[in-house]
Order: sequence, then structure tokens, then C-alpha cells
Amino acid sequence: MANGVEKESVLMMFSDEELREISGVKRGGDYIEVTCGCTSHRYGDAVGRLRVFSNGDLEITCECTPGCNEDKMTPAAFEKHSGRETARKWKNNVWVIANGEKVPLSKTVLLKYYNQASKHGNGSHRSHNGRVCHRDEFVRCARCNKERRFRLRTKEECLIHHNALADKNWKCSDLPYDKITCDDEEERASRRVYRGCIRSPTCKGCTSCVCFGCDICRFSDCSCQTCIDFTRNAKT
Repeated sequence: MANGVEKESVLMMFSDEELREISGVKRGGDYIEVTCGCTSHRYGDAVGRLRVFSNGDLEITCECTPGCNEDKMTPAAFEKHSGRETARKWKNNVWVIANGEKVPLSKTVLLKYYNQASKHGNGSHRSHNGRVCHRDEFVRCARCNKERRFRLRTKEECLIHHNALADKNWKCSDLPYDKITCDDEEERASRRVYRGCIRSPTCKGCTSCVCFGCDICRFSDCSCQTCIDFTRNAKT
């Protein structure tokens, strides 16, 4: 029964007629996925997979190169990642293939739920699964003094960042999910600006991307004062 309801909700997002001309369409649990891209005059086409959720959220997994691991990007962040020269116009610069032609998102039905969510301002501080959003953060290596990016999408990732932040002797080789050493280059300044905020990739901190404490980034078995205070407050 649950699968039937889920399937029905997906089918209600867009009709077959609306999606008939768009290439690479796949239907997921609560989203529609299509092939997308963004074109740079210098670097050519960067191709990805766009997920359109029924609550208006948009996520892009980049497939620009076989080794690219950028996922859950906002369209604005994908536009910037592609090297597009006239950035900050992602609705016009990010495209899908319809009838064999590149068509801007602004000229498709795919922004219907995004525009509705923006108009009503519903839940912009939460992701499509209802959890609080956390922007990417950086920790500086005690050995080489380079800043390394930490993604905070899951509780495990938040714990890794939490422990690294508390370790005054943290070094690049301690990063568990990326094979990084002190010899690797630091991210370019223009790239470090991107922090993963769902409103703006260049956000310096807002209520949409900065969490002041939740069950994803605070830990009941941690002895630091921040986690202790959160655990106590959560019980009262």
C-alpha cells in the first residue's frame, strides 16, 4: 500500500505529456530526475542529473568528468562549478534536453514546484527529507596550515567534522573519506566561497544553512560542553 501511495504521488508531480519531450527522465520516490547541463564557452558542456522534488527542492549530481564527486548541488552551485562565465543566472544557464535541443530550465515545467515554494516560503531551511540543512565547513591542518572542506550531509559526516574541530592537532591525513595529504593543493579561493547554502552558494551564514544545534550535529555521548548543553535542553 505504501509503495502504491508513493508511486501515485510521483505520478501526480508531472504528467507524461509534460515530460514527453524531455530526455533522460526517471521517476524516483518523491522526485523526478532528468539529464541536465550547463555550458561554458571555455570548458564546454558540464553534464549532470537534476532531481526535482515535490516540495520545490532541486539537487544536481555532476557528471562532468569520471572523477567528479560533486553531488547534492544547488543549480547555482552547479552553474558555478561548470565554469559558466555569466553565472548567477542558473534558471537560464542550466538546461535540459527537449526534442534534441538544449532548453533553459526557465522555459520548462520543471521549476513549477520550486517557484511555488519560493512564493510561499515553505521550509526553505530544510532539505527534501525534512532534516535541517548544514552548510559545508572547513578545518585547518595543524601541519600544513591548509583548509580542508567538510561536508555535513549526514550524522556521520557531522561527527567527523565535530571531532576534527575539537582536535588541535588535526591534519589532512586524518580525513577519512578523502585521500588527502598535506602535499595536495588547497581549494581555490573562488571555490571555497561555495558553502552549500540552499539559497545562495556564496552565503556567509544564514538561518537556512547554519544550524545552532540538532540531533544530526549534536551527540549525546560526547563530553564537550556544546553537546552536553544541547542534550540537557532537549530533555527539558
